[in-house]
Amino acid sequence: MLIIYILLRYHFALARLSFPSFSHYPLWLDFNCAILFFQVLETNRVEESQSHVHRMYFMGPNTFSEPWHLPHTPPEEIKEIVYEGAYNMFVDEINAIAAYQWWEGAIYTILSVLAYPLAWSWQQWRRRMRLQRLREFVRSEYDHACLRSCRSRALYEGLKVSATSDLMLAYMDFFLGGDEKRTDLPPRLPQRFPMVIIFGGDGSYMAPFSLQNDNILTSLMSQLVPPTTWYRLVAGLNSQLRLVRRGQLRVTFLPVLRWLETHANPALRIYGVCIGLARFQAALYGYHQYGLLVSSVEEESEPVSSGNTDGGVHTALLSSVRTTYMQNQSGHLGEDVLLTQGHESSDGFARRRRSYGRLIDTNNLQMLEEKRDMFYLLSFIVHNTKPVGHQDLVGLVISMLLLGDFSLVLLTFLLLYSISLLDVFLVLFILPLGILLPFPAGINALFSHGPRRSAGLARFYALWNITSLVNVGVAFLCGYIHYKSQSSSSKQIPNLQPWNINMDESEWWIFPTGLVLCKLFQSQLINWHVANLEIQDRSLYSNDFDLFWQS
Repeated sequence: MLIIYILLRYHFALARLSFPSFSHYPLWLDFNCAILFFQVLETNRVEESQSHVHRMYFMGPNTFSEPWHLPHTPPEEIKEIVYEGAYNMFVDEINAIAAYQWWEGAIYTILSVLAYPLAWSWQQWRRRMRLQRLREFVRSEYDHACLRSCRSRALYEGLKVSATSDLMLAYMDFFLGGDEKRTDLPPRLPQRFPMVIIFGGDGSYMAPFSLQNDNILTSLMSQLVPPTTWYRLVAGLNSQLRLVRRGQLRVTFLPVLRWLETHANPALRIYGVCIGLARFQAALYGYHQYGLLVSSVEEESEPVSSGNTDGGVHTALLSSVRTTYMQNQSGHLGEDVLLTQGHESSDGFARRRRSYGRLIDTNNLQMLEEKRDMFYLLSFIVHNTKPVGHQDLVGLVISMLLLGDFSLVLLTFLLLYSISLLDVFLVLFILPLGILLPFPAGINALFSHGPRRSAGLARFYALWNITSLVNVGVAFLCGYIHYKSQSSSSKQIPNLQPWNINMDESEWWIFPTGLVLCKLFQSQLINWHVANLEIQDRSLYSNDFDLFWQS
């Protein structure tokens, strides 16, 4: 669209130079050219949401071992608008672009051993590069040969790749070209039920679960649910999802289920919609995605009141898809089941909707398989919490602890220097500079502008703060070895003590212990600081149904 605007400006400039009588209209032409440009942009946004056919999610968590990939079999929703053979070739190209090179994973492994915050930054950078490459390929390089629409192939339209902000979930939207001459396309929202909405993130501290809302999703849901209601529901759901921890899904998903029963579904029920938590198979290696299954609710003579917390709404959701829910014989949640539901439009054309996944409720929640990695123990220190308010006070205390942390680091180095210069190098480079980098990372996080940017930098600061505990552990080890060696020997060698800070030998543990306590206090305050930045409206955690929806 910007190119069209520039071409129009260039055309009018040539007209003014070629025809003198045309020169007395420059402002009028420029003004109308600008109006035309913005009207075209707005029209395209509306048409994009109205011509949307289906959203297909990439499989895989976008890691070096499990990159994004698309299945070769096109979903039922798009079989009428794509050529299957050309679609398979398109998927091969997409999967090849999304795959990582071996050296990218090797660098990530090395950095994970040396300094995990650097490894995380490297992974995010490579993820961003992959997403940019996929977007460029779909937007300008691919000829859209898989689409049946002649207009889409000619204009390179009909496909769009997007991703969540954490770069772990990507999806491809399919749009009509306008020349299909089909009255049943695009399908209305009730014809898409049951509709799947996948959460971004994986429940970790750096990538909590979240539902990313965009114009297309809002436009679809607005066919039945008012946009204000949907916006509020997404904000409330994300506030609950950010408290879910990977490795503790059975415990932390329970409040989410209760919130859906007490806050979300009672409000959606009056519009004939209800939602349920579900799990979906997203990779061959056992990786699962979590999300919502949106379905319709059959009308009943007596609607469930907002105060009903006995799971009636969730029961209605289960009953609405009971005929479409095919239970696996094994009964394990780790295996996929198929949800299919047929809807027939007014012209008699039957469409089958299918999605792989399984509903989660309070009865089968305990059957979820918990996968815990080496960072599971750290989740007890760095984790998402509810906001506590007093943002300025929390920031002030973090600043004081940050200065105290840096002072204790210097005193620890002086203590180690009085023992041996080798101990200083060991503490400094195992992990490399890990004990020094929390201070600049904290300063950068506290004095950055914008809640979103500050929250991201604060999480990065929390990573460096928890990583530096390894360096403090090395300092403990060096001090303990020196204390044992001094207690077993009656002679002191002055040359090995270039600087004595007049501290008793039995008090070697004071500075490292102070560092550990300071860093633990910092971690808790950083958790509160991030929560205050990300959740500005504390009424999102209100247990009162009316207060939540009226705020």
